[in-house]
Amino acid sequence: MEWQQFEYFQTLARLQHMTKAAKELSITQPALSRSLARFEEEIGVSLFERQGRSIRLNQYGEILLKSVTNMMSEFEKGKQEIQHLLDPEQGQVSLGFLHTLSTNLIPDLLVEFRRQYPKVNFSLRQSPTHILLDQLEKGELDICLISPMGIKEPVAWKELWREELFAIVPTNHAFATKEAITIEELVEEPFIHLKKGFSLRVTVEQFLHEVGVNPHVTFEGEEADTVAGLVAAGLGVSILPDLKGVDQSHIVKIPIHYPKCERLIGIAWVKGRYISPAVQNFKEFVLKMF
Repeated sequence: MEWQQFEYFQTLARLQHMTKAAKELSITQPALSRSLARFEEEIGVSLFERQGRSIRLNQYGEILLKSVTNMMSEFEKGKQEIQHLLDPEQGQVSLGFLHTLSTNLIPDLLVEFRRQYPKVNFSLRQSPTHILLDQLEKGELDICLISPMGIKEPVAWKELWREELFAIVPTNHAFATKEAITIEELVEEPFIHLKKGFSLRVTVEQFLHEVGVNPHVTFEGEEADTVAGLVAAGLGVSILPDLKGVDQSHIVKIPIHYPKCERLIGIAWVKGRYISPAVQNFKEFVLKMF
């Protein structure tokens, strides 16, 4: 059964006249008659009552017309939605990013992009790197801003920037007045970590192991601002990036001069997968911006 047959049937049902329907469809009347005959043969029942060149839907035709009308309406709706998504001025971008980027970088990035493309919509998800990678590979996300840990085919990743990590202590801590610190100095301090599996925790643990420090972990949090809050409450120290947009009035961030502590942040996408013009524009915007 061909799509044209549904269009022919719908036009015939509306005009109820073979000659008028053939003229509107820009085909010959015999061709329309043959198409209708094949259509009815595939359905298994006559759909019209014939009265010369005039025709009228019978009870079976009335039933089928409702289904055909709904089907074609949904098809047109789907076409319109796809065209909307393919329009670089009005598409949608599914963006995943790390929790620590949510307080200032992501809002600033979206504001700048929407100045150029104000009608583009965003679906946002914030999670650890390993979860975002899984969602990216499944097609639930178009693009992610993540660290490079766990990247494998077919995911591509390109570095955007390097982010310095600081020792974070309460304002009343003995280290609070230090201008710089080494990781070894934190060995006796109660330590507050992100939960296992988070890319930032993996990065921090690599630096700790590099100098042989195995701190006593007293608390674990799911978000960096939660960790910062626990530090502010005097429950321990931590190593975090500069949490812009988070209240830092009760914590002090101290540069670490050995070893050099930083993490990489980049943009990830799935190689070979089709991306809409809106997503492509956002990807190019991010790469150019950084």
